[in-house]
Amino acid sequence: MSLPPGFLDELRSRTSLTQVVGRKVMWDTRKSNQGKGDMWAPCPFHQEKSASFHVDDRKGFYYCFGCHAKGDAISFVQETENVGFMEAIEILAREAGMTLPKADPRAQQKADRRAQLAEVMEQAVQFFRLQLKRAVAEDARAYLDRRGLSVATQDRFEIGFAPDGWQALWDHLTGKGVAEDLILGAGLAKPSNKGKRPYDVFRNRIMFPIRDPRGRCIAFGGRAMDPNDNAKYLNSPETELFDKGHSLYNHGPAREAAGKGKPLLVAEGYMDVIALSEAGFGATVAPLGTAITESQLQMLWRISDEPMIALDGDTAGLRAAMRVIDLALPLLEAGKSLRFALMPEGMDPDDLIRQKGAGAVQQVLDDAIPMVNLLWRRETEGRIFDSPERRAALDKALREKIKLIRDPSIRAHYGLAIKDLRWDLFSQSRRKNPGQGSAARREWRPGFKPEPVPVSSTRQSMLVAAGDDVQERVREAVILATLIRSPELALEFEAEVEAMHCIDPDHALIRDLVLGNAHLGALDDLEERISMDLGPGGLESLFALPHVAIAPSIRRAGDLEAARMTVTEELAKLRAYRGLSAEIAEAEEELSGVADEAVTWRLHQAAETRNRALRSENEDRAEYDVGTNGARINRDERAALDALLGKISFSKGKG
Repeated sequence: MSLPPGFLDELRSRTSLTQVVGRKVMWDTRKSNQGKGDMWAPCPFHQEKSASFHVDDRKGFYYCFGCHAKGDAISFVQETENVGFMEAIEILAREAGMTLPKADPRAQQKADRRAQLAEVMEQAVQFFRLQLKRAVAEDARAYLDRRGLSVATQDRFEIGFAPDGWQALWDHLTGKGVAEDLILGAGLAKPSNKGKRPYDVFRNRIMFPIRDPRGRCIAFGGRAMDPNDNAKYLNSPETELFDKGHSLYNHGPAREAAGKGKPLLVAEGYMDVIALSEAGFGATVAPLGTAITESQLQMLWRISDEPMIALDGDTAGLRAAMRVIDLALPLLEAGKSLRFALMPEGMDPDDLIRQKGAGAVQQVLDDAIPMVNLLWRRETEGRIFDSPERRAALDKALREKIKLIRDPSIRAHYGLAIKDLRWDLFSQSRRKNPGQGSAARREWRPGFKPEPVPVSSTRQSMLVAAGDDVQERVREAVILATLIRSPELALEFEAEVEAMHCIDPDHALIRDLVLGNAHLGALDDLEERISMDLGPGGLESLFALPHVAIAPSIRRAGDLEAARMTVTEELAKLRAYRGLSAEIAEAEEELSGVADEAVTWRLHQAAETRNRALRSENEDRAEYDVGTNGARINRDERAALDALLGKISFSKGKG
């Protein structure tokens, strides 16, 4: 079967050789450099212990320095899956989301035509470059000079000029014997609707050749010299060579520069790319007159795991950034993301370089923000959230966006990040004590290395917890364990649990994970999700605590009403206890001066609140007894146990 021209190129551009090979090998992390696509592993084709098998992901080839096996993604699938060429193509095409084309008997003919079109495009490049040096392009040269483009830069990017004539390029190419259908097929001319000769697409414009990753000129971009022209920038029409949604300006040179360690930048236009490249940011590309497409985003991730979107600092630039976010969210994978470098208001990268130099651009890149922060900014900037309804609307909008993320791990981490941002915005305690709460909560995020703590068996001991705050730790543990076993209640008690200050830092982390997953709607298998985030023994130590293990809401799995009652009462008791403690502490300070009736009244009110909470606890004893360790024991079950023990004793005595 003959494949259409360009199909294999497209397949290779959409396929990551690292991912294909990674299914069969274990990478040597010490020797590999994933950021540069430079990966090493023991060879899958012969037995060895050393990592002599090399994958160059950017070039799409592998080579073993031991057995000398070499090839690309297609040959690797052939060898490892023991399939033929077309079967390997089918496997890779299916993974890349491409439809395998039907047999085309004219494939070779089309390939020959594409080669002819590419040759015509090269002749056009030479024509436009020659015109830029002629007197007819005096204004164009002056413009380029004002924009700071040296002759060397113009030559490097092969900048040219299309003269202001209807058939200048047409006459030049036909005069060299180029067939008319090839000129039209290359998108360099259009047929006349008035029955006259075809006319040039580009007239009185500075010309920028657009090349594919292999270096072939596939299209042009033209910048109008006439300020009254309706289209300031004009791209070639789509042709057999050119699909603007699958192409990037400066793709090949940017890929090479990124392979040498340069950060991959995505600018808005040709002049931005040229200015950034000349300022030392060689790994810069631009989409071609449209918003970034899914195919272009995949191409960017083939070059770099975390491209930076460097857009103009105006409303249009921000709108473009937001469109990229909506496109990227469903496509995010572990290690594949975006950062956003927003230029100062009213400036593009070219302006910033010419006015303040490359250092100013580097500072903007250093300050680039993660995608989650820009998503938060879009949903909150310029809005006031002074009512529960407005806050609920914000939560709903963010949940809808986060649900677009297909990868469950990334979705969970986005939820936690949004939770932090929301906490910073809404927390009353944070407004009273700026800068304290946020840092404390983030300190206990997954991945943080806490100070050494007692081993699990020791930490479970009430002797370790003994002290003034033992009651608070106990109640925190019961509340969190109940919510984990009854996750349906997490959003119902969200406000109270969010405001609950956890003395135990482990409890603070568990609280954040419960609420973060609840915000995502990820309540299925909540206990398993949190266990994975906490690591080995994370939840086992919580549920193993005696006062948690025998709590009715834990023992009666699925009893939602018992769980709701437990959380409600434990929260009330926790608030009452802490309220009284706070009043006593404040009263001690005020009594150092002149005591008055106000202090006494406040202490009385706090004590009454605590007593009411304790009365609730005493009422529980109608159903429960309290053991010597402070845990509640169901009276009916206790009576049944006593009766059983009595029978056993009676039987022994009788025997």
